[in-house]
Amino acid sequence: MQTVVEEFHTRVQEVNQYFEFIEGLIQETTKLAVLGDNGDQTITAIDSNLAKTLKANAFLLLYNLIESTMRNAIEAIFNEISSQRISFDLVRIEIKKIVIYNFKKRSPDNVHSRLRDISLDIITAGFQKRELFSGNVDRDEITKTARKYGFSFDTDYSKTKHGEHLYEIMQNRNDLAHGNKSFAEIGQQTSIEDLLNVKEEVIEYLQQILQNIQQYLENQEYLDSSIQYP
Repeated sequence: MQTVVEEFHTRVQEVNQYFEFIEGLIQETTKLAVLGDNGDQTITAIDSNLAKTLKANAFLLLYNLIESTMRNAIEAIFNEISSQRISFDLVRIEIKKIVIYNFKKRSPDNVHSRLRDISLDIITAGFQKRELFSGNVDRDEITKTARKYGFSFDTDYSKTKHGEHLYEIMQNRNDLAHGNKSFAEIGQQTSIEDLLNVKEEVIEYLQQILQNIQQYLENQEYLDSSIQYP
C-alpha cells in the first residue's frame, strides 16, 4: 500500500499544479505572453473559449486520478494476500467469489504454469489489473467494490460529500472521451471556483478510501472471520 499511497500523492500533485495554473489564467493573476512576428511580446488574458477547454480537461485529470487510485488499491489487496502466503481456504467468502470469477475467465493454457501450489497461487492466477475498471468509476462503483472485498466505504461527509461528485466527473470524462460533448460544452457548465471545491472533496474522499483499505490490510480483514487462527 505504501507504493499506492506514494503514487496517489504524485498524481495529486500533478492535479494541483494544473488547477493552480488554470485558476491563475482564468482569474488573470497569470497571463499569457504572445510572441509576435516582429519578436515583440504582448501580454494577454486567456481567451474565454480556451478557458472552457482547460476547465473541461480538468475532469480528465480528476477521473484519471480516481480510476488509477482504485485500480492500484485493489491490486494492493491481491499483492498483500499473495505476499502473506494466504491460502484460498482462509480468505473471506467475498474474496473467494472474486477469485473464482477471475479464474473462470482465464484459459488453462495461460494459467497452468503459474500454479505451483493451487491453494495459494489461485488467488492471483486469474487476477488482471487492467480489467478492474473501464471508465465506470464513480461513488456507486467504489461502494460496490468495497462491499465485494469487505473494506469500509465510510468517509467524513463534511470533507468528502461521500464522493457525490464522482458521477459528474465520470460522466464528463466519458462524454469527452466518446465525443458526445465538446470541451467547450463541458467547460462552460462549471466555474473555476466550483471545480476547485470538487477537486478538494475528491482528493479527500480518495485519501480516506485509501486509509480504509490500509486498515483493512493491516487488520487482515480479507481473512474469513469464522476460522479460528492460532
